[in-house]
Amino acid sequence: MFDDMDRDILAILQENARTSNAEIARKVGLAPSAVFERIRKLEERGVIAGYAVQVDPRAADLGLLAFIFVRSDDDHGEDAAADVLAALPEVQEVHQVAGEDCFLVKVRVRDTEALGALLRDRVKCIPSVRATRTTIVLNTVKETARLPLGDDAHAVQS
Repeated sequence: MFDDMDRDILAILQENARTSNAEIARKVGLAPSAVFERIRKLEERGVIAGYAVQVDPRAADLGLLAFIFVRSDDDHGEDAAADVLAALPEVQEVHQVAGEDCFLVKVRVRDTEALGALLRDRVKCIPSVRATRTTIVLNTVKETARLPLGDDAHAVQS
């Protein structure tokens, strides 16, 4: 998949995707042109799927985080409810799960009133949705999109 040098470059980019090729090169001991080429190849192979800005949800007035377990009548492998859930702007993630429920949905909304409206007016109106259970997050200890890329010994220090 990728070697230790790629792993080091990916660790730096996961920490800050705006790190310059020159700075990455300094940290990993390569020429900037070699770093550029490695990043380009990682992008071409789909290892690097994209770059995104992380907006503070509170700054966007979306301070309430909740997880909704959704039970659906969709046949196994049918994605009708999942597609509708994924299209809702408040929904950040939709996961098909094993167990009594079919989906675990991560949502961010302004407050409990907005959460109630989302559940009542849009989630429970999906024809195949039979039940929901909602958990409101009181405090987030850790939330990251970073992936553990193997042995922590490969982590590059500044």
